Amino acid sequence: MSTAPLHLQDHLPALQVVLPLLGAVVAAIVRKGPLAWLVALAVSWSMPFIAFALLYEVMTNGTISYAIGGWAPPAGIEYRIDQVNAFLLVLVSIMAALVMTYAPRSVANEIEPERQGWYYAMFLLCLTGLLGMAITGDAFNVFVFMEVSSLSMYVLIALGRDRRALVAAYQYLVIGTIGATFYVIGVGLLFTMTGTLNLVDIADKLQAVENARPVIAALAFIGVGIGLKLALFPLHLWLPNAYAYAPSTATAFIASTATKVAVYLLLRFVFSVYGVDIAFGDTPAATMVLVLAVLAMVAPSLVAIFQSNVKRMLAYSSVAQMGYIMLGIAMVSQTGLTGGISHLFNHAIIKGCLFLSVGCMVYSTGITRIEQMAGIGRTMPLTMGAFVLAGLGLIGVPGTAGFVSKWFLIMAAVEQGLWLLVAVIVFSSILAVIYVGRIIEIAWFREPVNAAVSPRNPPVEMLAVTWVLALATVYFGFDTRITADIAGQAAELLLAGYR
Repeated sequence: MSTAPLHLQDHLPALQVVLPLLGAVVAAIVRKGPLAWLVALAVSWSMPFIAFALLYEVMTNGTISYAIGGWAPPAGIEYRIDQVNAFLLVLVSIMAALVMTYAPRSVANEIEPERQGWYYAMFLLCLTGLLGMAITGDAFNVFVFMEVSSLSMYVLIALGRDRRALVAAYQYLVIGTIGATFYVIGVGLLFTMTGTLNLVDIADKLQAVENARPVIAALAFIGVGIGLKLALFPLHLWLPNAYAYAPSTATAFIASTATKVAVYLLLRFVFSVYGVDIAFGDTPAATMVLVLAVLAMVAPSLVAIFQSNVKRMLAYSSVAQMGYIMLGIAMVSQTGLTGGISHLFNHAIIKGCLFLSVGCMVYSTGITRIEQMAGIGRTMPLTMGAFVLAGLGLIGVPGTAGFVSKWFLIMAAVEQGLWLLVAVIVFSSILAVIYVGRIIEIAWFREPVNAAVSPRNPPVEMLAVTWVLALATVYFGFDTRITADIAGQAAELLLAGYR
């Protein structure tokens, strides 16, 4: 392997992480909100171009291995990009760019001027951590980037204007620290058994020690640690308050990306590093994940029905939607994994649209309580129209992105004769009809609480970004080449493993 690539495009894996890191430093130095936003905007919009270039390279020429500092793996840290994480890099980058385009007036409305520069710096630092977790091929480097993203997320949540945001950030800090500790203990056990931290190298060496108890214990520690990060039921206690009280743009970004990156890590360790035979063949892990996925699809949906805060309702909905993704993993099949991975993408755009719609409403009215939303569909039809489209996607109505991934999950259950799972998927979707329908009924069919007060119109850029995601929810319900097709290829790659 060459020690020094000659062309700029050869350094794209490093630029994917270095640019937002440098941008965070610049934004922190600038400090002024508008200038820091310009820095964050420029950096955020450069990320999708790099991510798409990496995806094209992977689809054309296969897996990319980039040795940091010219030190060849496994001795050195490797950035490794294949169809699985290239897909994720595109998703995280696009959501960051869209949220940052939406951000300036929403941030100015919700965060004090002297803190806005820090907000944008933390946003870019969080983006650095998430992209780093997705791109690195080193188990301990994952932990480093996990802490970078987590620490910045604590700050993003704490910057919410409600004092309860501080409590939410503290709760997440405690639970996030526990999750990171579990993860690093698991990595330590793997290092003890294999003598390496490179994920590909670990996968190779596990073949000789796959029946050793420390290896299974390591999987358990890593699974619980990542489960806390992705808010897998019942490890989700940090999520509702974090989503409810963080600034609107932070909620939209975290909900669209952070849990999705955690799911990717779980996929990578279970399928690529351990392999299906070790992870699911010699342990009851598949059954445990299946049970937790079913509980996640139902219990949080029931809780969402009775919420009075729209952001908390959407937060519990997110926990339920993670259940669908985990269900695809637990079925351990090509079709199931395709459904889970495609739902990872679809849920990101759907939930991003929903939270950005709520952000428009907060900007215009300051309302977050559901009963106060009476008649708001008449006074803010564009905002609530986007909310309705994304809500239909959340339910899984045919013609929306949410239907495509749920259909794959249903087909996977039918292939294995698991008809009870089909019933659970349908039942959980009916629960989504109830809590989404409740919002639609209050917003569109009730008289306004205060008809004399006319809310100010959301800025054009806020509405535009929200509608981009709303239209994407419909578009990807018909064109599945970018979602289900790539997800199918990623599922095939995962099932094959590093070996």
